[in-house]
Amino acid sequence: MSFVRRMVSHGGAPAAPGGWVWPAFGLAAALLSAAGLIGAADLGRSRAVAAMAARAEDGSTLAIAILRGELEKQRALPVILARDPDVRSALSGGDRHALDLKFASIARETRAAVIYLLDVTGMTIAASNWDEPTSFVGNDYAFRDYYLGALLKGSAEQFALGTISRRPGLYLTSRISEGDRLLGVVVVKAEFDRVEADWRALGGQIYVADQRGVVLLSTAADWRFHVEAPLDAQTQREIRRSLQFGEAPLRTLPLAPDDGLVQSASPIRGLNVLVRREVPTTAWHLAMLMPVDPAVRIEQSRLQALAALVLLVGLLLAAFLLRRRQRAALRLRAAAEAKAELERRVAERTAELAGSNRRLLAEMAERTRAQERLLDMREELAKANRLATLGQVTAGVAHEINQPLAALRTYAENARAFVAGSDGAAAAGALGKVIGLTERIGAITETLRGFARRGSGALEPVALSEAVAGALMILDAPLRQAGIVPRVETGPPGLRVLARRVELEQVLVNLLRNAVEAIETAAPRPAAAPLLSLAIAETAESVSIAVADRGPGLDEAAVAGLFTPFRSSKPRGLGLGLVICHDIVAAFGGTLTAACRPGEGCVFTVTLHKAQAEGAP
Repeated sequence: MSFVRRMVSHGGAPAAPGGWVWPAFGLAAALLSAAGLIGAADLGRSRAVAAMAARAEDGSTLAIAILRGELEKQRALPVILARDPDVRSALSGGDRHALDLKFASIARETRAAVIYLLDVTGMTIAASNWDEPTSFVGNDYAFRDYYLGALLKGSAEQFALGTISRRPGLYLTSRISEGDRLLGVVVVKAEFDRVEADWRALGGQIYVADQRGVVLLSTAADWRFHVEAPLDAQTQREIRRSLQFGEAPLRTLPLAPDDGLVQSASPIRGLNVLVRREVPTTAWHLAMLMPVDPAVRIEQSRLQALAALVLLVGLLLAAFLLRRRQRAALRLRAAAEAKAELERRVAERTAELAGSNRRLLAEMAERTRAQERLLDMREELAKANRLATLGQVTAGVAHEINQPLAALRTYAENARAFVAGSDGAAAAGALGKVIGLTERIGAITETLRGFARRGSGALEPVALSEAVAGALMILDAPLRQAGIVPRVETGPPGLRVLARRVELEQVLVNLLRNAVEAIETAAPRPAAAPLLSLAIAETAESVSIAVADRGPGLDEAAVAGLFTPFRSSKPRGLGLGLVICHDIVAAFGGTLTAACRPGEGCVFTVTLHKAQAEGAP
């Protein structure tokens, strides 16, 4: 309706006379739309049900053809075997094991579940499953109806649950006689797993029930040996006596009629079309259920969309015609009011101009005062910026010196222990390392001072192996305390990069120290690969230094903030180490990148320009 009302308005003109027209039009449009959509939904349901019923008719015809094909193939088998001379020979005392082997070969070729031979007492004397744990040989089946039926009628069929195999199937029997003398009964058991598998390809649910309504075959395994309607007590006792279906509870199928359809509770809840047909040459009937809910939703959506499109076009056309009718009245009314509106606006505009002049003078005075305050604030901001920069440099100095100080203390303690043990040579070596570390602290301090001035000194060729050795010397004690033996690949001898050695060592120390701390927080891992490694790769123009750890790793959000000042993933970290390293490498004309995976560790890669070898042109 908002769209329709916008069509009525014309610039700033007032609404047309007769304000009831558009509400009435909207109400009529709503009622018409509701009726159209409801009608489309009913028609869609009817068409979907009819289509699924036709599909169920076709599917049931094909399902019966599949079942009859299997039945007719298996029915011929006992009749043929009853005339086989090897079968008659086995009943007369001949080689029964040879018959076992023959039955097994025939069963494989005909896809019969089991073929076996009963003597006049109902005892199994040969079977195709003679070598299986569930072999029928030696079992008495005189109680089975298919045996008694063969004795009385010459042949019989019975669908039952195997007493040994516990698998359902159709037992087909044929009597073997010589004149008036009974020799035995040959039995072929047919199972219908392949038939049920072929049925599933047809869609929906299919089951076959006998004349008592007991489900024998079904695409839903849970429906087997259910009943279409409750059985009387006498029928249930007869089924239990014959052990036809074992201990199956014979529950009622989870189906209920619902307005000409069938409501299913399992395996899929919903409405279904039910088609029931007799299976020729048997006392069985086949039922096929096709779900209609998805088809109904699709058909209803399609028809409702079509109805909505037709209604939309019709309503837009009606609204356009109604709008044209009102436009003439709108123009007349708008012309009368436009003159009065113009005079009112002229008076208002004059008053607004006078007020604007007064506000402009006041704003000019306020702008002068704001300009003075802005100058004062700029000066304060400059002071705050200088203080923040000073604090960042001070924090960076403390962070960078902390690592060699830790090594310095370790070597000093070692020297004291060597002196106490009268080991002068070792003490002198430790003190030499202390002196080297104090010189390194001075170099780091001077480097950070230069860094605070945004770089100083020219780049020069630096031997990469020496820079790596210097960094490992600073971290020697932390590595030993953590029990980490890094795998270091220094690259080919004489490999040099364009850098400043102290700052390059500073970067490597930071990356290696971070890796050690990450490994110490990670859960223990098998030693299939080194916990910490430093690898060097070179190209024609650049050299890459990769520091990899098997720590806990970082997620994408943490990696994105690695090079942001004062953001750290460590509880007591300042968040300056990687920032300083990144700026140092950038000053060298290189790059520092990070790649992390949660639970697998991180790899930090420094890429620098390769320095020309000495003596190269």
